[in-house]
Amino acid sequence: MAGAIALRTDYTADALRRLALGTRDANVARRLLSLAAVREGASRGDAARIGGMDRQTLRDWVHRFNAAGPDGLRDQWRNGSVCRLTADQQRELSELIIAGPDQNRDGVVRWRRVDLKRVIEERFGVSYHERHVSTLLKRLGFSHVSARPRHPGQDPSVMEAFKKNFPRILSAHTGHLPKGKPIEIWFQDEARIGQKNGVVRQWARRGTRPRQPADQRYANAWLFGAICPARGKAAGLALPFIGTDSMQLHLDEIARCVARGAHAVLLLDRAPWHTTGKIRLPKNVSLIFLPSRAPELNPVENVWQFLRANWLSNTVFEDMDHIIKAACSAWNNLVALPNTIQSIGLRKWAHIGQT
Repeated sequence: MAGAIALRTDYTADALRRLALGTRDANVARRLLSLAAVREGASRGDAARIGGMDRQTLRDWVHRFNAAGPDGLRDQWRNGSVCRLTADQQRELSELIIAGPDQNRDGVVRWRRVDLKRVIEERFGVSYHERHVSTLLKRLGFSHVSARPRHPGQDPSVMEAFKKNFPRILSAHTGHLPKGKPIEIWFQDEARIGQKNGVVRQWARRGTRPRQPADQRYANAWLFGAICPARGKAAGLALPFIGTDSMQLHLDEIARCVARGAHAVLLLDRAPWHTTGKIRLPKNVSLIFLPSRAPELNPVENVWQFLRANWLSNTVFEDMDHIIKAACSAWNNLVALPNTIQSIGLRKWAHIGQT
């Protein structure tokens, strides 16, 4: 067994306790209290229990205290091994990953670890194990995620211009209203809910893959939904058909949900049943059409994801009545969560001065 170690004598027990009282580091404080007990003659086991450690750990801290005093009791975290790529090489690799592979040149449509291992070795002359490529990517701020779909004709500059100019667009659509009239910002969209349903992620034992029922039939209904994020309000209709008549019913429902004396500005996409001249617009509702192929600007798209993930997926619908009831139930669950509506729907570019 290892022999006893003498504790340096230039600190009394009271001095060690005063240091423990004055430090803001809880780990240092408990180590100082253990050493104070040692100074007063407590057994090594009793002193170790005071600091929540075993006797060997206490012995190690005595060594560090004898060598460096109270500063030796601080945790000394290490940053790990130094990256073998230079800062410039890391930036170049990050830009390469963000740009993605060229299918003709690289032979793949997405970067895999084995591909990046080869690229790093060819470009920088550094050979990594394939597993370490994951560690390197995490160090560079990357994670392995699913990509969101994007329309091939989408123009990001148009979307940015719409958000930047939204105050002016809003003013142009509400300039005819009396000064001081409250304005509500609403977003609207439709979702198809049907027997061809999806499945979502769930918790399961590691190494297993649970199974969920997936219907192969095609009956479906339509859920018309609109939200006013600033108020945490929502207006929805579940209908067995889609078109101008359905849209008219939904606009009338939205108009009934607008606060008394307020005017609603409804942002929506350019579906034919939205832009048709056959729509009779309620007096307290104005329409602003979003840019084409820009679903990211409409938070109702995120509402559909929320409804499917929590109440509509992993379900086999027996018939149209079952679909309608499930859609109504899911929407009513959302209506009862105004904070969730705000969390999902608020957009800085649309709600400046309203939050």
